[in-house]
Amino acid sequence: MSELAATPPMSAAPGPAVRVLTVVARQRELSLVIVMVLLGAFVAIQAPQFLSVTNLTQVTVLASIIAIVAVGEAMVVLTRNVDLSVESVIGLVAFVVAEVLAKQILPLPAAWAFGIGLGLVLGMVNGFLVAVLRVPSIVATLGTLSIYRGLAFLVAGGKQVTLIDLPPGYTDPARATVFGVLPLFLVLAVIIVIVAAIVLRQTSFGRSVYAVGSNPEAAEVLGINARVVTFVVFSVCGLLGGMAGIMWGLQFGTINATAATGVTLQVVAAVVVGGVNIFGGSGTVVGAALGAMFLAFISNALVLLSLSQFWLQAIYGLVILVAVGLDAALLRRVQRSTARTRKR
Repeated sequence: MSELAATPPMSAAPGPAVRVLTVVARQRELSLVIVMVLLGAFVAIQAPQFLSVTNLTQVTVLASIIAIVAVGEAMVVLTRNVDLSVESVIGLVAFVVAEVLAKQILPLPAAWAFGIGLGLVLGMVNGFLVAVLRVPSIVATLGTLSIYRGLAFLVAGGKQVTLIDLPPGYTDPARATVFGVLPLFLVLAVIIVIVAAIVLRQTSFGRSVYAVGSNPEAAEVLGINARVVTFVVFSVCGLLGGMAGIMWGLQFGTINATAATGVTLQVVAAVVVGGVNIFGGSGTVVGAALGAMFLAFISNALVLLSLSQFWLQAIYGLVILVAVGLDAALLRRVQRSTARTRKR
C-alpha cells in the first residue's frame, strides 16, 4: 500500500481534439499542403480553368514575390519582432529602380543591384531602431512604414513609370521559365527558401536566431549577442524586400508610389499561417513560403468562383487570428505539461 501511495497518479491521456491540435500545430507545413490539395480539387471542380497552365503560372509568380518577403519576415518574427514596413520597402524600391531605368541613369544590372542595396539600407535602418535604440519593433516599423511610403511619394512627385518608359522586354523575366515549365520567379523563390532554411538549421547564426526568439535572456547568458542577431535579421528582411521590389516592377511594368500597398498584411498572414510562432523561437521559412502560396491560391479561388475580393482582407485577418490562437493553445499545453513533469 505504501508503494502504491507513493506512486504519483498517471496523468490522463490527452483527448482526440488536443492530439489533433498538437499534430496540426507541429506539422503546419504538411497541413498546408493537404489543405491546398483539397482546396485545389474543390476549385477545379467548380472552375476547371484553375488547373490551366496559364492560371497556375500566374498564381505561382505572384506567390513567389510574397514568399521571398515572407522568408525575411519569418526570420524577424523568429526573434520575437515584426517588420510592418515591408510593403513600403517593396514599393519604394520598385519605383526607384523603374525611375532610374526610365531616366537611363544606370544600366539594367546596376539598377537592380542599386535596388537590392536600397532595400538592405532600409532594413538596416529598421534594425538600428530596434536593436540599438531599443524601439519596440511594432512601433519602429510602423513609423518607417509611413516614412518609406512618404519617400516614395516624394520621389514620384505624382508621376508613374509606365512600361514604354522602360527598356524593351523589361517584363520578360516575369514570364520566363526554367526548362520550359517552371516560372523563373518560382525557381528563384525556392532557391532563397532553401538557402535560408540551411542557414537557420545548419549554422551557428541560425541557431542564435532561434535562441534569441525562445529566450533572449538565456541567449545572452550563452554569449549570443541578441542585438547583432536582431540587426542582421532586419537587414536581411530589407534586402529580400528590395529583391521583391525589383520583381514587383518586372511583374507589373507600370509602377507608381502606391505600389505594393496592403502587402504587409498578406506577408504577416503567410508567416503565421505557415507555422512561425508570433511569440518567436519556432517555425520554418519553408512554412512561411507555403503560407504565401496558400494565400495566393485562396485569392485566385475567390476570383475564379466569382466571389467578392472584399472577403480577401477578412480572410487574411482570420487566418492570422486562427494561427496565433493555435500557437497560443499549443504553448499553454506545453507549459502545463512541463509544469506537471516538474511536480513529479
